[in-house]
Amino acid sequence: MPKLPEILELRTVAQSRLFTIESMKLRFSNGVERLYERLPKRGREAVIVVAINQKNELILIREYLAGFHKYELNLPKGTVDPGESYEEAANRELKEEAGFGAKKLDYLREITLAPGHMGFSLHVILARELFPESLPGDEPEPMEVEQYPFEEADDLVSSVFISESRSIAAIKIAEVFLSRESKNSRV
Repeated sequence: MPKLPEILELRTVAQSRLFTIESMKLRFSNGVERLYERLPKRGREAVIVVAINQKNELILIREYLAGFHKYELNLPKGTVDPGESYEEAANRELKEEAGFGAKKLDYLREITLAPGHMGFSLHVILARELFPESLPGDEPEPMEVEQYPFEEADDLVSSVFISESRSIAAIKIAEVFLSRESKNSRV
């Protein structure tokens, strides 16, 4: 495994309410020096929820995406409150954003987004055995909830209706998990 570069200088070059940009001057093991900018990891952990109802439908929300100034389908997601497990946070976010709770929650894995520039990750949770339950959330408007047949997930992730890489990755990770679970239950 390569040796981590030496940090020669680390300083904040910009900061907003949501983001900090750091400049990192690094020296690699071969002596090469480079200047990187990054959004460092800060704040709370986050979860993304792949919720599947009893009809084997994926629960999606249509939400506003400020980065592209448009609405699009995505999976419920949000931050982990202090003292919450990933599963508890996923269940709360599912109730707040989609109006469902889950009796069965499986932690699948952690995923990153642009790790070459950002210290941000999400924990993928599979939610099943859903029941209606709502909690007030922090969204500026009520979420529109849609169901999509899970067996047609390949069509969904190939469509123009969903483009967020975290949602697409989480759906595919859940497919792999459920496929392995199904194979193991037949053995």
